[in-house]
Order: sequence, then C-alpha cells, then structure tokens
Amino acid sequence: MSNLTSPSEFLLLEFSDIRELQILHFFVFLAVYLTAVTGNLLVIIAVAFDHHLHTPMYFFLMNLALMDIGSVSIILPQTIASSLLNTRSISYSSCMTQVFFLLFLEGADLGILTIMAHDRYVAICNPLQYEAIMHRGACIQMAATVWIVGILYGLLHSGGTFAITFCSNMIDQFFCEVPQILKLSCSDTYLVEIGIILFSCLLGLGCFVFIIVSYMQIFAAVLRIPSVHGQKKALSTCLSHLTVVSLLVVSGIFAYVRPHSQISAEQNVLYAIIYAVLPPLLNPFIYSMRNKEIKGALLKLSDLGSFQKVLTVIEKKPMGNVPDVSPSIPYMPGLVSEIYEAKLDSPTPKTFVEHSGDSSYVISQLKSVIIEEI
Repeated sequence: MSNLTSPSEFLLLEFSDIRELQILHFFVFLAVYLTAVTGNLLVIIAVAFDHHLHTPMYFFLMNLALMDIGSVSIILPQTIASSLLNTRSISYSSCMTQVFFLLFLEGADLGILTIMAHDRYVAICNPLQYEAIMHRGACIQMAATVWIVGILYGLLHSGGTFAITFCSNMIDQFFCEVPQILKLSCSDTYLVEIGIILFSCLLGLGCFVFIIVSYMQIFAAVLRIPSVHGQKKALSTCLSHLTVVSLLVVSGIFAYVRPHSQISAEQNVLYAIIYAVLPPLLNPFIYSMRNKEIKGALLKLSDLGSFQKVLTVIEKKPMGNVPDVSPSIPYMPGLVSEIYEAKLDSPTPKTFVEHSGDSSYVISQLKSVIIEEI
C-alpha cells in the first residue's frame, strides 16, 4: 500500500449507491436529528426558564442535554449532507474535528452522569447536608471540571489517533470512528493510541464503579425508609438516571467491546447508530416521560397548559346562585374564593364581580393563579 501520511480527505462508508435509497436515508436521518435536537432543547428551555427547576439535579441535566445536542450535531449533519449530495468524502480537518468533539462530548457525558449519581447519593443518604454540599458554587465547579477534562481528553485522544501513518483513506464507517481509523494504520505508532484507549477504558470503568457504589448506598438508605410511599418517591428520582447510565454502558459495549473482525459492514453501521445516535435521541424522553416537574414547566411555557387547566377548573366548579353580571362570564364563587385564599395578586370576590364583564381581565387573573398552581 502507498503511504498516505496526511491524506487530504477520507472516504466514508456509503449507505447505498441507489439514489432513491440515499434520499430515503436523508429524510430518516433528518427526522432523527430534528427530533433529538428538539427534545434536548425543550429540556434546556424548561430548566432555564422555570425557577422551580433551578436545582443541582436539573442543572446537570441541562448540561447533559447540551452535550447530547453537540453529539448528534457532530455526526448527523455530515451524514445528511452526504446522502443528499451523493458524496462520501470528508476533509482531513473535518474528520479530525469530528473525532475531537465526539471524544470530548462522550467523555464529558460520562463525567456528568457520574456527578448526577453523586448528587442523588447526597440527596437521599445525606439530605440534611445536601444544600451545604451541592451548593451553587460547587455545582458550577463540578460542571466546569467535566467540560475542561472532556476537552483535554478529546485533545489527547484525537492527537494520538491522527499522529499515526495512514496506508488508506477509506473509513469503513459513516462517520470518523476511532477504531475504524486505527485500521488504516501502517506503522507501530497506532500502539500509542491503543494505550490511550486502554487508559480511557480504565477511567470509564472507574466512573462506572463509582456510580454502582453510589447506588448500592442509595438502595440501602431507601430500604431503611419505613413507608412504601417514601421508598417509591426516593427511587423515582433515580430511575431516569439509572436508565440513561444503562443506555450509555450498553451502547459503549457496542462501540468498543464488539468483535470488529467478525461482523459485517451493515452490523458495524447498526452498532455505531446504537451508541452514537440512540442515547442523545432517547435521553430527553427518558428524563421527561416520568418527570412531572419538566412536564409542568413545559406546559407553563405554553398557553396550552394554562388554558387546559382553566377549562378543567371551570368544568369542576359549580356556578353560584347569583345574578349573571355578564352573559359571557358567569360568576363562580368557588373559583373566586380560591383566588382570594391563595393570597396572590388576584382580585377579591367583590373586585372580581366588578370586573367580570371584562373577559380579558378575568382570563388574565385566572391564568396568573393557574400558573402558580401548576
């Protein structure tokens, strides 16, 4: 083979040479990309704009969502463009950039999940010291450390990968994957990168052991809770995190433990999709499906949630036996008393009746109460 020490470009694996299938792949990956980005953006928006979610757990969740957006944005746009333009090539610098950001975000992702396990441990095992340990400054320092270590890890890993001498520029994957790039080596310098990979695996194993030990202590603390309801409530805050960690571990096994020499190209692509695309796609849904706080925050940010609650309240409240001061806005003493008892900036029953002819005023007051109750 010819020596291609620094090829100007690499050729990625092509899904199909049939144009119709390429267009189909374009739409499929575009839909997956938009779904993943939208789901993670909704999590970020919900946490950022709802002060009830300004807690350590949701702060780290927002960081995780940012990393997931970065992960899919590094891989899928290139794949979408390749399918649409019917091209396989990627420049040397673009491939290096892709490898760096993938490694950086994967490492930071594991770091954030490890910190989230520590957060759950402190919240359940040391609740009285939670605010002292997981205060705002400590959370920012931990998150910043994860991002910085992730950057250093990406630089070290990508530097070791592209320091090797290449004998080919054909990557047997639809993106620049480190194991496939190492196959192109025709010198012994790739052993340096193998050493870095082994070191990375040890670090990953250390994080995984930390998470396991944390949850062993969490489960032991939960079993000491006398009420079954209390046990379920404590575990409910951990289920989403455990699911995401399990997904990351399983996908990591597909990435680095699979027997590369005994699988077909189609299986190789499938495994890559499982570990590179599936976690960022599913994480926002895993965290929001059973999370009432995030659901409530998203409903609060949309008028839909408020108006649904308005309709529900109005349907349940009996109409009082008082004169109808407005043909369109009946007087509802039950709802008015709730507004009064809530001690919000809402009208008293008398003021409410005086303004009941003004539908916009009444609706605005109802919305203010409902938003506080959600």
